[in-house]
Amino acid sequence: MTADPLSPPPWLTPAAQSLALCLLSNYRRAFGTPLIAGLAADASPLLVTQELFAAELVLLAHDGADPSSDPGPRLIYANRAALRLWQRPWTELVGMPSRLTAEPAERASRRQALLAAQAKEAIAGYSGIRIDSRGRRFAIEAARLWTLRDSSGQPCGQAARFSRWHWL
Repeated sequence: MTADPLSPPPWLTPAAQSLALCLLSNYRRAFGTPLIAGLAADASPLLVTQELFAAELVLLAHDGADPSSDPGPRLIYANRAALRLWQRPWTELVGMPSRLTAEPAERASRRQALLAAQAKEAIAGYSGIRIDSRGRRFAIEAARLWTLRDSSGQPCGQAARFSRWHWL
């Protein structure tokens, strides 16, 4: 089936725009600073969504499934920097169990960080090892993890952002 040429790309759909606003507001709540400096508070949802997708920082989010369950949380968002780093298109990365971003030996420590971020609402300074679609390992440094809450204040997922990483 061919995509409708009039449909927006998946990262610009109304649902993605709503998620972008959720990512921004919950980041500000968690850390007291904007996720993207210089983005006007009254920016349109479409502009916010475009800016998040195009940002240099790596940004991922997953749904609210229990990190200890199987398959655990599934990715619900990845910006362009994340898609490039993991070497996957949106249609492969979004929807994938988020545990698969790390190799099996690293999943327990990743799960512990997610649980800590869930208990504290947010953590800064997380470092860990991840793996791209081709099996290449990389280290992420100084990541921030935070809880996503819906408009009624209920937890609905988690997000992570980082700018520092290197190949191993």
